[in-house]
Amino acid sequence: MRVFDRIDSRNIERRERELWLMAIAVIGILAVGMALLMYFRIFAHPFVLTGTFVRTAFFSFCGLVALLIAYLIDRHMVVGNLRQQLNEALERNVALRLQAGSDVLAALPGFNDFQDRIAMEFLRAANAREPLSLVVVLVVPSAVVAGTPEAISAFGDAGNALKRRLRQEDSIFLIGTGAFVILLSGMGLAEARESAARLKEALLDVSGASNRFTPELQVINYPQHYHSVREMDAAVRCLVPEEDSGTGSHGSA
Repeated sequence: MRVFDRIDSRNIERRERELWLMAIAVIGILAVGMALLMYFRIFAHPFVLTGTFVRTAFFSFCGLVALLIAYLIDRHMVVGNLRQQLNEALERNVALRLQAGSDVLAALPGFNDFQDRIAMEFLRAANAREPLSLVVVLVVPSAVVAGTPEAISAFGDAGNALKRRLRQEDSIFLIGTGAFVILLSGMGLAEARESAARLKEALLDVSGASNRFTPELQVINYPQHYHSVREMDAAVRCLVPEEDSGTGSHGSA
Protein backbone atom coordinates (compact mmCIF):
# COMPACT_ATOMS: atom_id res chain seq x y z
CA MET A 1 0.00 0.00 0.00
CA ARG A 2 1.39 3.37 -1.03
CA VAL A 3 1.15 5.95 1.73
CA PHE A 4 2.48 8.95 -0.15
CA ASP A 5 1.77 10.00 -3.70
CA ARG A 6 4.22 9.24 -6.50
CA ILE A 7 6.68 12.01 -7.29
CA ASP A 8 6.89 12.99 -10.93
CA SER A 9 10.48 13.65 -12.03
CA ARG A 10 9.26 16.60 -14.08
CA ASN A 11 8.01 18.31 -10.90
CA ILE A 12 10.92 17.44 -8.66
CA GLU A 13 12.06 21.05 -8.24
CA ARG A 14 8.59 22.15 -7.19
CA ARG A 15 8.27 19.24 -4.77
CA GLU A 16 11.69 20.04 -3.28
CA ARG A 17 10.66 23.65 -2.74
CA GLU A 18 7.44 22.53 -1.07
CA LEU A 19 9.39 20.17 1.19
CA TRP A 20 11.74 22.97 2.27
CA LEU A 21 8.83 25.27 3.04
CA MET A 22 7.04 22.56 5.01
CA ALA A 23 10.19 21.77 7.03
CA ILE A 24 10.75 25.44 7.89
CA ALA A 25 7.08 25.91 8.77
CA VAL A 26 7.00 22.82 11.01
CA ILE A 27 10.17 23.88 12.82
CA GLY A 28 8.72 27.37 13.29
CA ILE A 29 5.41 26.04 14.62
CA LEU A 30 7.12 23.67 17.05
CA ALA A 31 9.48 26.39 18.22
CA VAL A 32 6.68 28.92 18.76
CA GLY A 33 4.57 26.32 20.59
CA MET A 34 7.40 25.38 22.91
CA ALA A 35 8.25 29.03 23.51
CA LEU A 36 4.65 29.77 24.50
CA LEU A 37 4.58 26.86 26.93
CA MET A 38 7.88 27.95 28.41
CA TYR A 39 6.70 31.56 28.60
CA PHE A 40 3.64 30.79 30.70
CA ARG A 41 5.59 28.39 32.88
CA ILE A 42 8.37 30.91 33.54
CA PHE A 43 6.54 34.21 33.84
CA ALA A 44 3.33 33.01 35.52
CA HIS A 45 5.09 32.33 38.86
CA PRO A 46 7.74 34.98 39.34
CA PHE A 47 7.95 34.31 43.08
CA VAL A 48 9.17 30.73 42.41
CA LEU A 49 11.75 31.55 39.72
CA THR A 50 13.45 34.61 41.10
CA GLY A 51 16.75 34.19 39.26
CA THR A 52 17.57 35.42 35.78
CA PHE A 53 18.99 32.11 34.56
CA VAL A 54 15.68 30.65 33.40
CA ARG A 55 14.69 33.86 31.66
CA THR A 56 18.07 33.98 29.98
CA ALA A 57 17.62 30.37 28.87
CA PHE A 58 14.20 31.21 27.47
CA PHE A 59 15.42 34.11 25.36
CA SER A 60 18.48 32.11 24.32
CA PHE A 61 16.18 29.33 23.12
CA CYS A 62 14.12 31.81 21.11
CA GLY A 63 17.30 33.24 19.59
CA LEU A 64 18.61 29.80 18.65
CA VAL A 65 15.32 28.95 16.98
CA ALA A 66 15.45 32.18 14.99
CA LEU A 67 19.05 31.48 13.99
CA LEU A 68 18.16 27.93 12.96
CA ILE A 69 15.31 29.10 10.73
CA ALA A 70 17.51 31.84 9.26
CA TYR A 71 20.24 29.27 8.57
CA LEU A 72 17.81 26.92 6.81
CA ILE A 73 16.50 29.76 4.67
CA ASP A 74 20.05 30.85 3.82
CA ARG A 75 21.09 27.29 2.89
CA HIS A 76 17.98 26.94 0.78
CA MET A 77 18.86 30.11 -1.11
CA VAL A 78 22.47 28.99 -1.58
CA VAL A 79 21.41 25.58 -2.90
CA GLY A 80 18.87 27.26 -5.16
CA ASN A 81 21.54 29.55 -6.60
CA LEU A 82 23.89 26.61 -7.18
CA ARG A 83 21.12 24.68 -8.89
CA GLN A 84 20.37 27.67 -11.09
CA GLN A 85 24.05 27.96 -12.05
CA LEU A 86 24.17 24.25 -12.87
CA ASN A 87 21.04 24.55 -14.99
CA GLU A 88 22.50 27.51 -16.85
CA ALA A 89 25.75 25.62 -17.44
CA LEU A 90 23.75 22.62 -18.69
CA GLU A 91 21.76 24.85 -21.04
CA ARG A 92 24.97 26.36 -22.40
CA ASN A 93 26.40 22.88 -22.90
CA VAL A 94 23.28 21.75 -24.73
CA ALA A 95 23.36 24.88 -26.90
CA LEU A 96 27.00 24.24 -27.79
CA ARG A 97 26.24 20.63 -28.70
CA LEU A 98 23.32 21.70 -30.86
CA GLN A 99 25.46 24.32 -32.57
CA ALA A 100 28.21 21.77 -33.17
CA GLY A 101 25.69 19.34 -34.67
CA SER A 102 24.27 22.05 -36.91
CA ASP A 103 27.77 23.01 -38.07
CA VAL A 104 28.59 19.41 -38.96
CA LEU A 105 25.41 19.02 -41.00
CA ALA A 106 25.89 22.39 -42.71
CA ALA A 107 29.39 21.38 -43.82
CA LEU A 108 28.21 18.23 -45.62
CA PRO A 109 27.48 18.31 -49.36
CA GLY A 110 23.81 18.01 -50.27
CA PHE A 111 21.71 15.99 -52.68
CA ASN A 112 22.59 18.01 -55.76
CA ASP A 113 26.29 17.54 -55.02
CA PHE A 114 25.65 13.82 -54.67
CA GLN A 115 23.99 13.65 -58.07
CA ASP A 116 26.94 15.41 -59.73
CA ARG A 117 29.46 13.17 -57.98
CA ILE A 118 27.65 9.90 -58.65
CA ALA A 119 27.42 10.77 -62.34
CA MET A 120 31.20 11.30 -62.58
CA GLU A 121 32.06 8.27 -60.46
CA PHE A 122 29.68 6.01 -62.38
CA LEU A 123 31.18 7.09 -65.69
CA ARG A 124 34.68 6.43 -64.39
CA ALA A 125 33.68 3.05 -62.93
CA ALA A 126 31.94 2.00 -66.16
CA ASN A 127 34.93 2.94 -68.33
CA ALA A 128 37.38 1.24 -65.96
CA ARG A 129 35.04 -1.74 -65.42
CA GLU A 130 35.27 -1.25 -61.68
CA PRO A 131 32.51 -1.68 -59.09
CA LEU A 132 30.83 1.25 -57.39
CA SER A 133 28.92 1.03 -54.10
CA LEU A 134 26.64 3.31 -52.15
CA VAL A 135 25.61 3.02 -48.52
CA VAL A 136 22.38 4.81 -47.64
CA VAL A 137 22.21 5.57 -43.92
CA LEU A 138 18.99 6.57 -42.19
CA VAL A 139 19.29 7.83 -38.62
CA VAL A 140 15.91 7.27 -36.96
CA PRO A 141 15.67 9.24 -33.69
CA SER A 142 14.05 7.63 -30.67
CA ALA A 143 10.66 8.76 -29.38
CA VAL A 144 12.36 10.82 -26.66
CA VAL A 145 14.66 12.64 -29.12
CA ALA A 146 12.33 12.98 -32.13
CA GLY A 147 10.93 16.45 -32.62
CA THR A 148 13.34 18.06 -30.14
CA PRO A 149 16.51 20.11 -30.67
CA GLU A 150 18.48 17.10 -29.40
CA ALA A 151 17.72 15.40 -32.72
CA ILE A 152 20.00 17.89 -34.51
CA SER A 153 22.81 17.01 -32.12
CA ALA A 154 22.18 13.30 -32.72
CA PHE A 155 22.30 13.77 -36.50
CA GLY A 156 25.53 15.77 -36.18
CA ASP A 157 27.13 13.09 -33.99
CA ALA A 158 26.09 10.45 -36.51
CA GLY A 159 27.61 12.46 -39.36
CA ASN A 160 30.87 12.82 -37.45
CA ALA A 161 30.98 9.09 -36.70
CA LEU A 162 30.45 8.24 -40.37
CA LYS A 163 33.14 10.66 -41.56
CA ARG A 164 35.71 9.19 -39.17
CA ARG A 165 35.20 5.67 -40.57
CA LEU A 166 35.52 6.57 -44.27
CA ARG A 167 38.52 6.11 -46.51
CA GLN A 168 40.19 9.14 -48.04
CA GLU A 169 38.65 8.42 -51.44
CA ASP A 170 35.12 7.96 -50.06
CA SER A 171 32.53 10.75 -49.88
CA ILE A 172 29.54 11.41 -47.64
CA PHE A 173 26.47 13.50 -48.48
CA LEU A 174 23.49 14.73 -46.49
CA ILE A 175 20.40 14.02 -48.59
CA GLY A 176 17.64 14.54 -46.04
CA THR A 177 16.80 14.92 -42.38
CA GLY A 178 18.91 12.23 -40.74
CA ALA A 179 19.61 10.67 -44.16
CA PHE A 180 23.14 10.23 -45.48
CA VAL A 181 24.57 8.53 -48.53
CA ILE A 182 28.17 7.35 -48.69
CA LEU A 183 29.91 6.82 -52.02
CA LEU A 184 32.48 4.01 -51.92
CA SER A 185 34.62 4.24 -55.04
CA GLY A 186 35.97 0.99 -56.47
CA MET A 187 34.41 -1.15 -53.73
CA GLY A 188 32.59 -4.38 -54.49
CA LEU A 189 29.39 -5.61 -52.87
CA ALA A 190 31.03 -7.86 -50.26
CA GLU A 191 33.49 -5.17 -49.19
CA ALA A 192 30.71 -2.57 -49.11
CA ARG A 193 28.64 -4.75 -46.79
CA GLU A 194 31.61 -5.17 -44.46
CA SER A 195 32.12 -1.40 -44.48
CA ALA A 196 28.41 -0.88 -43.77
CA ALA A 197 28.67 -3.23 -40.78
CA ARG A 198 31.56 -1.18 -39.38
CA LEU A 199 29.64 2.03 -39.96
CA LYS A 200 26.60 0.64 -38.15
CA GLU A 201 28.77 -0.36 -35.20
CA ALA A 202 30.19 3.16 -35.02
CA LEU A 203 26.69 4.65 -35.10
CA LEU A 204 25.49 2.37 -32.31
CA ASP A 205 28.43 3.51 -30.18
CA VAL A 206 27.50 7.16 -30.81
CA SER A 207 23.84 6.45 -30.04
CA GLY A 208 24.90 5.55 -26.50
CA ALA A 209 23.20 3.60 -23.77
CA SER A 210 20.15 5.87 -24.04
CA ASN A 211 19.62 4.77 -27.67
CA ARG A 212 19.12 8.27 -29.01
CA PHE A 213 18.63 6.88 -32.51
CA THR A 214 18.53 3.67 -34.51
CA PRO A 215 20.68 3.40 -37.68
CA GLU A 216 19.31 1.75 -40.81
CA LEU A 217 21.82 1.00 -43.57
CA GLN A 218 21.25 -0.22 -47.12
CA VAL A 219 23.99 -1.11 -49.64
CA ILE A 220 23.58 -0.37 -53.36
CA ASN A 221 26.11 -1.72 -55.85
CA TYR A 222 27.02 -1.41 -59.50
CA PRO A 223 26.94 -3.75 -61.37
CA GLN A 224 25.39 -6.29 -58.95
CA HIS A 225 22.15 -4.36 -58.30
CA TYR A 226 21.85 -1.67 -60.95
CA HIS A 227 23.41 -0.92 -64.32
CA SER A 228 22.89 2.81 -64.76
CA VAL A 229 23.40 5.97 -62.77
CA ARG A 230 19.71 6.79 -63.17
CA GLU A 231 18.71 3.52 -61.53
CA MET A 232 21.10 4.09 -58.63
CA ASP A 233 19.82 7.63 -58.14
CA ALA A 234 16.22 6.38 -58.17
CA ALA A 235 17.09 3.66 -55.65
CA VAL A 236 18.56 6.23 -53.28
CA ARG A 237 15.45 8.38 -53.61
CA CYS A 238 13.23 5.42 -52.76
CA LEU A 239 15.15 4.74 -49.56
CA VAL A 240 14.91 8.33 -48.32
CA PRO A 241 11.59 9.49 -46.79
CA GLU A 242 9.53 11.30 -49.39
CA GLU A 243 9.35 14.59 -47.46
CA ASP A 244 13.16 14.63 -47.22
CA SER A 245 14.05 13.46 -50.71
CA GLY A 246 16.03 16.04 -52.61
CA THR A 247 16.80 18.10 -49.53
CA GLY A 248 20.02 18.55 -47.65
CA SER A 249 22.60 21.15 -46.93
CA HIS A 250 25.28 22.17 -49.34
CA GLY A 251 28.85 22.74 -48.54
CA SER A 252 32.35 21.48 -49.13
CA ALA A 253 33.38 17.90 -48.52
